[in-house]
Amino acid sequence: MTDLTLGRGQVDRERLLRLLQEYGVYAGVAVLLLFNFVFTSNFVSTENFRTQAVQVAPVLIVALGMALAIGTEGIDLAVGSVMALSTSLLSLYLGYGLWMAMLMAVVGGIAVGLANGSLIAFLGVQPIVATLALMVAARGIALVLLPQLEDVRDPGMATLGSGDVLGVPYLVLIAAGLALLVAFVVRRTTFGRQLLAVGDSRPAARLAGLPVRRVLIVVYACSGALAAVAGILATARLTASDPTSLGNLMELSAITAVVVGGTPLSGGRIRIGGTVAGAVLIQLLTTTLIKHDLQPSWTQMAQAVVIIAAVYAARERGKR
Repeated sequence: MTDLTLGRGQVDRERLLRLLQEYGVYAGVAVLLLFNFVFTSNFVSTENFRTQAVQVAPVLIVALGMALAIGTEGIDLAVGSVMALSTSLLSLYLGYGLWMAMLMAVVGGIAVGLANGSLIAFLGVQPIVATLALMVAARGIALVLLPQLEDVRDPGMATLGSGDVLGVPYLVLIAAGLALLVAFVVRRTTFGRQLLAVGDSRPAARLAGLPVRRVLIVVYACSGALAAVAGILATARLTASDPTSLGNLMELSAITAVVVGGTPLSGGRIRIGGTVAGAVLIQLLTTTLIKHDLQPSWTQMAQAVVIIAAVYAARERGKR
């Protein structure tokens, strides 16, 4: 085998890995859609597409916050617990009005995010350790505030969970609006450029005079706020507050959506479009397995395989 042949094989492998990272998530969505069109009964219907879109909305919103954290070379494991905390606060404050209840739920999420960001920025705690501690603490606080499931009987919440505009559910519109907002912040604002610089090299960002600590605190506060919004929307859809189960393993789904969407765990880059496609991929994967009578545990294993494949592709590209 000649050097030319070896070199050509190396180039082809690099090109394949690059295409896999850039467009693999979109190909995955297309393959799952095609599979379900052919082999899944009653998949092609307006009601089914509406259901899929509504179910993916909270995952997408949480994944947007996770993408910001990963963009700084961090991670936020507390997002699922923040959802639980937000549903507890929402239920407690509904007696003061819907807007007050939603405000307190978001404030609770921001508070957890500020705690995460402060531990990371000021004390130098590793993001995985800091957010793991807050994951346990936030879930515990949520259960203290609301020990058991409680029905949510509020007309405004019912409208938020089931209402629509021209057939498009409110939940989907909110998720789409937040995705556009986060994309704008990342690509078009000074804060977005600072965020990516911090993720690319924190020491270099400090030497350049960037407000590294402030960026980290704001990023985790935003992640907490987005997780709280997701908790509110999930509560509205379910018409019940259940801090015991709401948000369980949401961090896994969010990380999967971000990583398979092409955002590297090494930071310095965020792909919002890929994150949206990643969230859709996770929802389609879950739906496919459920509709073909496979246990939910298979979904978790499938997500793990997808994460490993995405991280491997990114790692191989990083070597070159």
